[in-house]
Amino acid sequence: MISWSLPTSLDIGGKEYKIRSDYRAVLDILTAMNDPEIFEPGMSEKEKNIERVMTMLQILYEDFESIPSNQWNEATKKAKEFIDCGMSDDGKPKPRLMDWEQDAPLIIPAVNKVCHQDIRSLKYMHWWTFISLYMEIGDSMLSTVISIRKKRKKGQKLEKWEKEFYQNNKSIVDLKVKCEERSDEEKEALRKLFGIVK
Repeated sequence: MISWSLPTSLDIGGKEYKIRSDYRAVLDILTAMNDPEIFEPGMSEKEKNIERVMTMLQILYEDFESIPSNQWNEATKKAKEFIDCGMSDDGKPKPRLMDWEQDAPLIIPAVNKVCHQDIRSLKYMHWWTFISLYMEIGDSMLSTVISIRKKRKKGQKLEKWEKEFYQNNKSIVDLKVKCEERSDEEKEALRKLFGIVK
């Protein structure tokens, strides 16, 4: 169901819980979801998924500790719906064509162009407003990069100018694999930043 309002709280078990609805908080969540370094060595995929969910909940809900543990599944479902802007997903895996962290230098100017101002200077912008602006991005460096990534993933032939662009901009077009090893201090700093309790 489409909502015309911009939610700043979510109903869990009949009680409203305030959320961090600013776009920066959700980008922190999306960055954390893709950061392999927040996991302890040797964690199973199931444990990693639990860690991802807990990270999302702790960042999104302002007072996560007050949500009863028997309502965490509902809190997770509502959090995902919020991040997906209330739009349903068919559940089918989609090819990874962008990375919020890596592509930030391309995303910000493209969104700024749509918004007609630098969104970083705003103290607050609702996540859904940010996504609305993002979805209106037209011709831009970002759209060019994503188009080339999509063609390469599908094995489609690049046009001459796209080949040349790719050759000159591989570091921008190629999605980096996040597997570099961080020091224990860096890992601990990340855990504190994202509110992950060991």
